[in-house]
Amino acid sequence: MKYRIFGRSGLRVSEAFLGTMTFGDNWGWGAAAEDCRKMLTAYAEAGGNVIDTANNYTDGASERIVGELLGSDRDHFVLSTKYTLTLDGSDPNASGNHRKSLTRSLDQSLRRLRTDYIDLLWVHIWDARTPLEETMRALDDTVRAGKVLYLGISDAPAWAVARANTLAETRGLTPFTGLQLPYSLVQRDIERELLPMADALELSVAAWSPLAGGALTGKFTRSQTTEPTRKSREELSEHDLRVAREVDAAADSLGVSSSEVAIAWTMAHRPWVHPILGARNLDQLTANLTALDLRLPEEVLRRLDEVSRIEPGFPYDFIEATGEFVYGPVRDDVLGRTERR
Repeated sequence: MKYRIFGRSGLRVSEAFLGTMTFGDNWGWGAAAEDCRKMLTAYAEAGGNVIDTANNYTDGASERIVGELLGSDRDHFVLSTKYTLTLDGSDPNASGNHRKSLTRSLDQSLRRLRTDYIDLLWVHIWDARTPLEETMRALDDTVRAGKVLYLGISDAPAWAVARANTLAETRGLTPFTGLQLPYSLVQRDIERELLPMADALELSVAAWSPLAGGALTGKFTRSQTTEPTRKSREELSEHDLRVAREVDAAADSLGVSSSEVAIAWTMAHRPWVHPILGARNLDQLTANLTALDLRLPEEVLRRLDEVSRIEPGFPYDFIEATGEFVYGPVRDDVLGRTERR
């Protein structure tokens, strides 16, 4: 396992993060505590150091299991959790990105995780009802209090993240250092706005669901499965299945699994994208970890990129189409700072 600097910080994080949404069987498809121990051990032995959980994963069981398993080794890991989602649907203040929700959720997470600080705290999802100024000030207070070391945000519009970090920069607050976003060969939407923003602002990206809920594992294209799954075949579009079959073909040509190809693709174009590996058992996790050593050949990458290609949409397609009208015939003779012929 290699390590990279996380965003514009000095924090060293492993290439892949361990997702613990499956830790605990409260939701019907997760893992029992002993299986969680085996997965955490295997991940650590592979060199992984980032454990990703959330306040509401398996109704809080995930954090409790992680806290129990880390024990005296807690400081060795980059422990990350999230707030925003409710654990009490009857209380309107038990969710959201406001100060009260943050304070309550963070204190509960610290107790469940058996620690006095969180390495990386994520805002779990965009809350349009809470002013960004309040969120950023409240988050900065947790950092100044020593309860949190670094900040990230998940599932939010690019403009909101950019504005939040501008507020942090101008007001001397702690900025976001990373984004957590869905990214896979069947869900490339973040390439339109969020990934370019992350590149410009030097934010690392934790990619959740790199296997698209199992769609890219071969379970729906190679054989019928009776295992518990979060996604059914009926939920897959023809586009999803076409991409999945191309992943299968690439895997067969390379002598690896479909999962390995799909995970390796998420890391192939941008070194600061870290796939979150989630599994229900040790065999699944071990298979996924092998993807970190896979380097996809250029021809395989080209085929995968093409079959999964998305339209850029406005304004990008419009800007490209009007390029010569705007700049004249010399447009292609002018190179940007990082462009090559």
